[in-house]
Amino acid sequence: MHHRTNCQIDIYMTLNELRFIVAVAQERNFRRAAEKAFISQPALSLAIQKLEAELGLKIFERGKSDVSVTPIGASIVEQAQRVLEEAERIREIAAQGKNQLSTPLRIGIIHSVSPYLLPDLIPALRKVAPQMALEVEENITANLEVSLRNGKLDVIIIALPFGDTSILTHPLYDEPFEVVVNNDHRWTARRSIKAPELAEEKVLLLDSGHCFSNQVAEACPDLARRGANSQQGTSLETIRNMVASGMGITVLPASANSARYRSRLLTVIPFAKPIPSRRIALAWRKSFARTQAIEALAEAVSLAKITGITHLE
Repeated sequence: MHHRTNCQIDIYMTLNELRFIVAVAQERNFRRAAEKAFISQPALSLAIQKLEAELGLKIFERGKSDVSVTPIGASIVEQAQRVLEEAERIREIAAQGKNQLSTPLRIGIIHSVSPYLLPDLIPALRKVAPQMALEVEENITANLEVSLRNGKLDVIIIALPFGDTSILTHPLYDEPFEVVVNNDHRWTARRSIKAPELAEEKVLLLDSGHCFSNQVAEACPDLARRGANSQQGTSLETIRNMVASGMGITVLPASANSARYRSRLLTVIPFAKPIPSRRIALAWRKSFARTQAIEALAEAVSLAKITGITHLE
């Protein structure tokens, strides 16, 4: 007979307990998490306290107004989400005939992609998977990553590089950057602009929380070194209007410069080689079971007619 030593502890974690901690991580609030989990708030709190006691650590920090996840708690929540999805695979296996394209797909998209992709993506997806609706969240990469890892989102559209071994990515398209100036600007007759030349100008960009601005700064490092003007607009459309008003120049992704969005007050000028660009991709958890939904989304993007981009296989 095998005897346990006194220092060994049996930890019995039910799927419900894992659902509880994932719900709290997503909602950052015990009351809302309890409603989501169809359990009373005291019962939810007690279950999490019990689990924390068994693990010998804190998964959550309880503040006056909200709940935050501890650093080790974030890893536990991510693993809990993986376990729940692996358990869900049992249902998928048991129902081989179930259509993965019949339920909504929760998708997150970065701000500098969403307005220029969605108008063409949604009708394309309707052709590929007519029963699959999209629930869309637009946000910055860092916030989308948190929502992806804790299961609040199924898939996100971001710029590479992104992720780690628990995340799968599928490149969608490459997109060049372009310079945009007011029609009265001295560059309007230029055929191309060299990236270092931007440092001579007042360049309007999104704040540093947006990965697109970081990519522009990487392509044009003189901007940061010479203290060029940036972090002025809350969206690319706001910045476009600011440039039209003569407040400076900007850099936009090619998809934002199609005829649908272009202003008659502005001139778009390509960069000289090497042309700054970005690679846009899908990213999802390796444990996410609806692979057909991911494939349908990728196919819909490939069908979308977006100006200036190069689709990838």
